[in-house]
Amino acid sequence: MKNRRDFLKTAGLMSSSVIIPSVLGSCINTEESSSKNSGNSKVMQLSYKPYELELTHVFTLAGSSRRTTPVMLTQIHFDGLVGYGEASMPPYLGESHLTVEAFLKKVDLSQFNDPFQLEDIIEYIDGIAPGNYAAKAAVDIALHDLVGKLLNQPWYKIWGLNPDKVPDTSFTIGIDTPDVVKMKTREAAPYNILKIKLGHDTDREMVKAIRGITDKPLCVDVNQGWKDKEKALDMIYWLEEQGVVFVEQPMPVDAVDDMAWLTANCPLPTIADEALQGPADIKKLYGVYDGINIKLMKCGGMRAAHKMANSAIGMGMEVMLGCMTETSCAVTAMAHMGHLARWADLDGNLLINNDVFDGVKVIDGKVILPDKPGIGVVPV
Repeated sequence: MKNRRDFLKTAGLMSSSVIIPSVLGSCINTEESSSKNSGNSKVMQLSYKPYELELTHVFTLAGSSRRTTPVMLTQIHFDGLVGYGEASMPPYLGESHLTVEAFLKKVDLSQFNDPFQLEDIIEYIDGIAPGNYAAKAAVDIALHDLVGKLLNQPWYKIWGLNPDKVPDTSFTIGIDTPDVVKMKTREAAPYNILKIKLGHDTDREMVKAIRGITDKPLCVDVNQGWKDKEKALDMIYWLEEQGVVFVEQPMPVDAVDDMAWLTANCPLPTIADEALQGPADIKKLYGVYDGINIKLMKCGGMRAAHKMANSAIGMGMEVMLGCMTETSCAVTAMAHMGHLARWADLDGNLLINNDVFDGVKVIDGKVILPDKPGIGVVPV
């Protein structure tokens, strides 16, 4: 991280406009943040549209299953350009189309005449109401996309990061029967590391089914599914023998002392997921977990995620970049800071069959960022 270069500030403005295809442009909620000034192209205007993601397979975690995920697609218009954003709302976050719409109706960007006032704008967004992090992320991502387009630079360059140093993404295999797990493992052949959802009494069967197909490195996400620290430790020693490289959120969030004991005694790095929300949480997780899994929908967007990654690195903690079930919009936005991470789990767009953006690619397991201004996504 020490070799980051500063971005050259004298970047030119983009002059071309962005075409909005019908899939995003139709049925957009017209509760724009500056509708009274809609004729003024130098005023930021927010619009949004509900959408439902369809998962290719039923997605089963330690405590739930689902086939769809609601999202809200956002746009910020300014000076002939459009910034794209997204809120993804898996059930456990407690947000929905209704809550996100209610939040976005309160957003008034017309009071800011300069999109580059990122700190002021995001502070204003954060102060509208507590929580609502996915809704806040939808505005934050669109704002970053817009600013990158105004600078005519992708965000990894603005941050001084190297796109070639983004880790390979893992591909997630949800809890299922051994036969389905084997099928999913075969389908995941292009990926170099697999992420397995555990937390049921079938955990060993899951791992053995995968090991019957591939010897690729594995990581596991327990989603708070283990309750006994001694049994968890025994399981982790067995997982190490199976080629697992880290364990994500093995125990309940409130089992802090047990989690700290497990981290101190287990042979694999432990990563906080549900135990982590935003930047204020990192300090209290130090010594309890070895690292953190940062997600835009939990922390409120790119600004907070970037701060969190740098804070964790400064404390000597590992950084993992994750995602929800999302379109390529939010997944690509997170991928721009991949250089800061040891691990990446950026497969949310790969688990759906109705993506409405073209952005980050995965080729032979490697994350390939688009070399376009902003976050680099294009509606399809």
